[in-house]
Amino acid sequence: MTEGTPSPTLTIRAARVVDWEAIAALMCQPGIRSGTLRLPYYTPEKTRKWLEGLSDDSTVIVAERDGRILGMAGLHRGSGRRHHSAGLGISVDDNHRGEGIGKALLTALIDAADNWLGISRIELTVFTDNEAAIALYRKAGFEHEGTHRAYALRNGVLADVLAMARIRG
Repeated sequence: MTEGTPSPTLTIRAARVVDWEAIAALMCQPGIRSGTLRLPYYTPEKTRKWLEGLSDDSTVIVAERDGRILGMAGLHRGSGRRHHSAGLGISVDDNHRGEGIGKALLTALIDAADNWLGISRIELTVFTDNEAAIALYRKAGFEHEGTHRAYALRNGVLADVLAMARIRG
């Protein structure tokens, strides 16, 4: 398998409420927590409630290999005059980065946005030091729209993020 190419056994599917424990464990990994706005000590029960409460305007998927969830991503549509847009988030297992899982999740969500949901703007924020994610987003057509300085507290320091978006036609 070449770098950036998902294993043939990787399956992308909708997240289900019954996945709550596996998703909770994934999202509490140190690398994922450091790259997201997730707080430490987030309980598995909160993850279950979050999954149960997802609206019809959210598309949440997981990447699964050999029965194990190795990544999760979501597209969360705006409302009203922002109905054409959606926020994006992707998380990949700390021990499985560089295997094409993030690319597979991103590709699936872009396909859903373009071909099924009619979403023309996908936006995200990414910490400025997350070079691998920034490169992935750029390859998928995301452009840097600005920098949010001192955006979030991370490891005791206020960190900057890039605002990026992909706008279709």
